[in-house]
Amino acid sequence: MDTPERGALMLVRIVGVALLGWALAELSLYVAVNHHKNLPVEIIPCVMKSLPFLAGVVVLVKSRSLAEWISDKLDL
Repeated sequence: MDTPERGALMLVRIVGVALLGWALAELSLYVAVNHHKNLPVEIIPCVMKSLPFLAGVVVLVKSRSLAEWISDKLDL
């Protein structure tokens, strides 16, 4: 694996981890605010707020193929 492919792989992995972190922070803040206001935690908002988590998992699983695709697209 040459340097541009390694850079693309690092970029894809950082984006995947960022999506995971964003979803976890969003979901934990939703639960904390609802707990503070004594409101029930509903399923639909939890599912909607966990979609970036699923996208991050998919990005991390397919990171090598996504990195090769990005490297090919950016190759002039």
